[in-house]
Amino acid sequence: MKIRFWGTRGSIPSPGPSTVRYGGNTPCVEVRAEDGTLIIIDCGSGIRELGNALLALRKPVKGSILLSHTHWDHIQGFPFFKPAFIPGNEFVMYGPEDTNHHIQKVLEGQMEHKYFPVTLNMMGARIAFHELREGRFNIGNATISVHYMNHTSLTLGFRITEGDTVLCYCTDTEPHSLLTEPADGDRTALRKFIHRSDSRFVEFIRGADLLIVDSQYTKEEYVSKKGWGHSSIDYAVLAALLGEVKRLCLFHHDPEHPDDLIDSFVTYSRSLIEHYGTPLEVSAAQEGMEVHLSSKGAHDDSVTTTNPSSRR
Repeated sequence: MKIRFWGTRGSIPSPGPSTVRYGGNTPCVEVRAEDGTLIIIDCGSGIRELGNALLALRKPVKGSILLSHTHWDHIQGFPFFKPAFIPGNEFVMYGPEDTNHHIQKVLEGQMEHKYFPVTLNMMGARIAFHELREGRFNIGNATISVHYMNHTSLTLGFRITEGDTVLCYCTDTEPHSLLTEPADGDRTALRKFIHRSDSRFVEFIRGADLLIVDSQYTKEEYVSKKGWGHSSIDYAVLAALLGEVKRLCLFHHDPEHPDDLIDSFVTYSRSLIEHYGTPLEVSAAQEGMEVHLSSKGAHDDSVTTTNPSSRR
């Protein structure tokens, strides 16, 4: 399984000299299964460059799109996704089942003429829409498990399993509760989450080879951001440790956090992991970064030299 990051920033695109390394585009992640099956997760502004890369292959594009939720930073790139305008291309879009906001209607809404010059029904590709609850389904040889996140709108996390390889994508979520302290008073012992929903989240990500997770705030910032639907770095690290994941990737970077500050978050995360004495590799998502997961769970990172700055 190959994963490539095309958009890593949360809330709003934030291009500029202070975001060159980690990127300023909003969320979009490309997943390629071993058999070549294309899975796109989220349609933030990063999907524009992904679309250009797909067109450069000069062959028909077929794929599935997993939409975590319909907040603007996760759908705003779709009108600029060129492969969706080309007849002969085919996409299946999966998103949260919300009786008040069907995903097709939301996408049509942001492309009404008062907001955008081209409507959804002017796209030439064949696009089918499926709405999801918690559960699981298959895309090619991959099994997709779905878990509700704790956000301000109905939001899905995805666990993609191919053979014995597991990728978890869990963004736009925040803690349900605080943490307990170690019963024996040992400050190096891992604490447990109080709330049952946090424990369910830990089980959902358990054993993942790669966890891409919301880590928008520091623990100090989170104090004034409770209820906004995003996690602290501490929560992301502790959930990954409790879930015994192999690799943690900090994601959904705050638009106010420059590259140098994100560097310090990686350093802080590693010190927290060292404090608890539990093995876990950590990095922060960068536009252009590729992660390869082998069938045995091994991985190899390579960062590109340039950042990628039913209907009908």
